[in-house]
Amino acid sequence: MTFKKTTIALALLTGATLAAGAASAQQAAYPAKPVRLIVPFAPGGTADIIGRVFAAQLGTELGATVVVENKAGAGGSIGTRFVADSAPDGYILLLASSSTHGTNPAVYKSLTYDPVQDFTAITQLVTVPGVLSVTKDFPATDLNALIAASKANPDKYTYASSGAGGLGNLAMELMKSMTGAKLMHIAYRGAGPAFTDVISGQVSMIWEPVPASLPYIKGGQIRPIAIAADARSPELPDTPTFKEAGLPRYEANAWNGLLAPKGLPDDVKKALHDASVKALNTPEVKAKLASLGGTVVAGSSDAFQQVIASDVKKWKNVAADANIQLDQ
Repeated sequence: MTFKKTTIALALLTGATLAAGAASAQQAAYPAKPVRLIVPFAPGGTADIIGRVFAAQLGTELGATVVVENKAGAGGSIGTRFVADSAPDGYILLLASSSTHGTNPAVYKSLTYDPVQDFTAITQLVTVPGVLSVTKDFPATDLNALIAASKANPDKYTYASSGAGGLGNLAMELMKSMTGAKLMHIAYRGAGPAFTDVISGQVSMIWEPVPASLPYIKGGQIRPIAIAADARSPELPDTPTFKEAGLPRYEANAWNGLLAPKGLPDDVKKALHDASVKALNTPEVKAKLASLGGTVVAGSSDAFQQVIASDVKKWKNVAADANIQLDQ
């Protein structure tokens, strides 16, 4: 009887050991299937291009396929909510942006996700500076003259944005609050029609990320006044930064980063972070992102979490001061 009990106990112990070993092997196998990177915007935009450049190299570093899926709508909120509701296993990730995790939480009073609590930060991928550009016939040639002209003629001069409550809208409202500039906002449904009316002279100026603005600047259709970056852009070497133009505390840029649902296991988080940093620092990826006006960040998860928290706080203050609040 004792021998039988001992045999059963050994069998159970062996089974438990094998099960634990199998579970351990299963964890160590990440990623064991394709990873889905959700881009919460339509194909063809800057975020989509950045996501695809990054995803291809991330797959190489992970040793797995990374598939880009576009889930657009509601200013990026639909795709973002989808990821927040997904299992935290590392197989569904989000290409977050300064819209989904900066301006959206600031302006939408009924946002369906918490930008901080519902996600696990992996790393910030890139920052993309914005540039303030004016019509080619605008009377001012620098930022100080632009501000002075607007004060002398309150609301005569207008600025276009690609949408109410978006980064271009809030970035301009931030500038107005810091300088006292008197400019009227004209909101459009997308950057395309906004640029069209600035080029035609119906609207005075526009603040948009460099990749979107550059073709019109290079074509001589609009004129850059200042760029929202720490240093001048290689693509626009003659355009001063806002700091050089007289606004040293002005900070407003677009960015993209990698997020997972909250509760992601630490080992999977580390694997994704390490692979992401390697992917972003390859010469090919750096060169492609630089051609889009992007500067690689590839920092720590904690640093990215702080960027999100800081952006949400900053843009909430700007939106409150400008009385901007929207329904989805």
